[in-house]
Parts: sequence; C-alpha cells; structure tokens
Amino acid sequence: MALKFELLKTHNKARLGKLHTKHGIVNTPAFMPVGTCGTVKAMLPESVASTGAEIILGNTYHLMLRPGADLVQKMGGLHKFMNWDKPILTDSGGFQVMSLQGLRKINEDGVSFKSHIDGKKFFLSPEESIGIQHKLDSNITMCFDECTPYPATFEVAKKSMQRSMRWAKRSKEAFVNRDGYGIFGIQQGSIFKELREESANALKEIGFDGYAIGGLAVGEGQEKMFEVLDYAPQMLPTDKPRYLMGVGKPDDIVGAVLRGVDMFDCVMPTRSGRTAQAFTEYGPINIRNARHKEDHRPVEEGCDCPLCSNYSRAYIHHLQKCNEILAVMLLSWHNIRYYERLMQGIRKALQEDKFDEFVEDFYKKQAMGDIEELK
Repeated sequence: MALKFELLKTHNKARLGKLHTKHGIVNTPAFMPVGTCGTVKAMLPESVASTGAEIILGNTYHLMLRPGADLVQKMGGLHKFMNWDKPILTDSGGFQVMSLQGLRKINEDGVSFKSHIDGKKFFLSPEESIGIQHKLDSNITMCFDECTPYPATFEVAKKSMQRSMRWAKRSKEAFVNRDGYGIFGIQQGSIFKELREESANALKEIGFDGYAIGGLAVGEGQEKMFEVLDYAPQMLPTDKPRYLMGVGKPDDIVGAVLRGVDMFDCVMPTRSGRTAQAFTEYGPINIRNARHKEDHRPVEEGCDCPLCSNYSRAYIHHLQKCNEILAVMLLSWHNIRYYERLMQGIRKALQEDKFDEFVEDFYKKQAMGDIEELK
C-alpha cells in the first residue's frame, strides 16, 4: 500500500477525508505550514504541532542547496533532522527554479541553473528531483514540473503543460514505491480549460497517489483562479486527494474547498507574522497601527494560541515597534493557529452537515472587518 485516501463525506463539491501515511493521518481539508529550509520560520516544530498542523511542506530546491540531500539522508531524513514526526510533503523545486529569471536554462532533459546563494551551477531533472525527495524521506513527493507563468498565451501554456506531462511520466518512473509514501502529479494549463483537461487526462493515464492543481496563485487574481477551480478539480479522480499549490488567503481556501480541493499550503501565515499582520475571524489586522497602542484586548477573542491567551494588542504593538523577535514568533504562532482553526471548523461543519452555514458566517464576519474597541 502506498498512500491511502478515504473520502468520508461530500457536500456538493466540498469533501471531507483522511489521508493515511507512514508518519500519521492527515485529516482533510488540510492546511500545510511551509517549512522551506527544514523549519517553519520563527517556530519550533513542537509549536507547529501544537497549532493542530498534521503535515508540513519542505522544499527540494532550498534543501538541495543547503545543507544538501545527502547530509539530510545521513542524518536520518528530514523528519529526524528537524524533529518533526508527522507527515511531510516536499515540492519538487520546479516553481523555485522557474522563478530564477536570468539564472536558468530549460530543455527537455531538465533545468540548469545557478544558485541564488553563491552562483554555483546545478542541474535538476525529473529523476534528480525525485531522487532528492527520496533522500529527504518525504511522505508525499511531487513530480517535477514547469510552473507556467501568468499571463501566458495559449501556445506557450500548451507547450509548457505538455513538457510537464512528459516530465510527470519520468517522475513517476523514478519514484520508489514503499508503504506509507506516495507521489502526486501536477495539473497545468494556465487558465485554459482545454489544456487543463488534456493535462488531467495525461496524469490519470500515468496514475498517481494524489493530484495537485498547479500554475495558479501566480498573479492571475482570485476571480480568475476561481474560474479555473470551478472545473479543474472535477477533472481529477474523486478517490484521490486534490492539492491546490501555494494557496493562500483564508477566503481563497474557503472558496477552493467549496470547489472540491482537499489540501493547501502557503507562506502567508508566517510571512505575515514577520510583517505585523495577524489573521482573525473579522479579517486581517496590522498590529503596527496606532489604534492598537493602548488596546488591552487579545489579537483575536476566543483564540487559544499563546499570543491571544497571554498578551494584549498593546504589548504586541510595542514589540513590533521595537522590532523584537518575540513579536514575529507570537504572530506567526497565532497565524498558523488561525489557519488550523479555520480548517478544523471546515471539517467540523462538513461532518455535521452545516457547511453552508459555516461559509455564510465566515464571509459575513470577514466583511465586517476588525471591530474597534468600544470606549
């Protein structure tokens, strides 16, 4: 058995499920905090686990540069190396490599590129990417693909997608099957339905343990993204998990769940933690704003994270003004906990057949905005 996925319940297109891996169960819909270099920024692994996160994401590109896949393997794999005993998904490095404008060259074999760190030359092929992810011991390996930039013409998107499908076949052939591990294919095709369908059919013919929707959240905006998600997830097998890569804001996630997506990842919770932004049920707030200077309330009423349980907005505002590291730590912790509470709320609503009410309440509160303190 590779990965086992149980589809427990559906509500229209929304899905409730369980993904079984060697390192534990992932309840879906799920959000994966991003641990690019073997760490979720400003967070202890134990702290990440305390938020309710059941799986994190690691990055092939960054880990191949530093400290190197061989060293991670020598240290017992990424789980032991970073002290995370739950599941790990690693992306293939394709997105990072493709973003290295001026530093990379692509051909049918793969991509040659220069490290953004020291200029050292590397070559990454589908086989090399899968091999690195094997050394990292990730539970979910992503096939190597070309992330089509946006905007792209139909012909450019078609050429890019078809190369990704050839690379997907090579990725699958290079993957080593073992219990509790699996490989996901990645659907491409930009915003073109015809190309998305061609890509989905090619991936299904190859056969994967799960399927990702790639090439979105790259500048097309939420409206365009949702237009693609109105049909793209339904092109993929119903008995396998569906993963929307690199998404996103809370309303992106709720909208994507409505359209049949099971898994998400995004740097936004921790990146926002480093820029003084906190997510709440009434929308995001900027804790640097002067209105928080004398506010005794927590960042979010009812949140059980250490920031909201123990500290005031006034205190975290002070820490931010002083550029104290503790502010980044506490805000990152809160933001990841917010995302995990959001996913827990989604799953609970699906389980209890109250998802429509949940979605209505979510959008209503987000539209209200953060409530000013009553004087």
